Amino acid sequence: MQATTVMDAIQRSNPDLALELITMKTTGDKILGQKLDTIGGKGLFVKELETALLEERVDICVHSYKDVPVPEHPDLPIVAVLRREDPRDVLIYPAGRDTPDFTKPLGSASIRRQLQLRSVYPDWARAPIRGNIDSRLRKLDSGQFGGLVLAAAALKRLNMWNRVGREFSTEEVIPAACQGVLAIQGRAGENYGFLSAINCPDTRDTCHAERAFIRCLDGGCSAPTAAYATVKGGEMVLTGLYVNDLGQVRRSTVTGPRELAEVHGRYLAKSLQFGTIVG
Repeated sequence: MQATTVMDAIQRSNPDLALELITMKTTGDKILGQKLDTIGGKGLFVKELETALLEERVDICVHSYKDVPVPEHPDLPIVAVLRREDPRDVLIYPAGRDTPDFTKPLGSASIRRQLQLRSVYPDWARAPIRGNIDSRLRKLDSGQFGGLVLAAAALKRLNMWNRVGREFSTEEVIPAACQGVLAIQGRAGENYGFLSAINCPDTRDTCHAERAFIRCLDGGCSAPTAAYATVKGGEMVLTGLYVNDLGQVRRSTVTGPRELAEVHGRYLAKSLQFGTIVG
């Protein structure tokens, strides 16, 4: 679905360009019974695709940008990003219900989500869940969970918005860095001018800030972080969340010129890490 979304966008701006879709299943898609941080982290969702790119079996790869590890592969830069889809997280109720079932755990694959949902649902037990969206929904509807948290963008792309029971604001649950963004990865030194029409400057700048934030904190599956930036005109607003070694959750916001996106990300990360910002 993600690849076809990108292909359609490329085709609209380059109608004479011949495109071929090559699908691959990554290690992260295959190993579903273990937590990501115990088997290699988010890089498992891109490893096979990057190998194909390096070996010139494909010319570009499409990723959910939030799954691309930081730092990025030096020979495989992100060469374009599409305009960001809905960045929020949403709550899915079991089939046939218009409220959650609080007698069963809230399912989430993300430590980031589980930590922030403590303040939204302090008395609701939480449990990890993995698999693609269809398999997670089957577990929910079969009675294993009382609710399920997913990314809004994924449900919209799959035309499954009718399953959404509650939409969390980005203030209630700060998204993962680059959530809702499709990124196109290429090889260093290649000409990717055909992607210029679909490369979104606003999304690019916000992603630079968010990824600088998590890179500075070495964010990943075992180190919960969240970052969400917006731009309006020449200004950027970046909100970040950081959990220190004691389990303390810290969050704050910085505002400044958008051309300093990466500077804002690093500054906010260090400020939260060393406790110099209160907000």
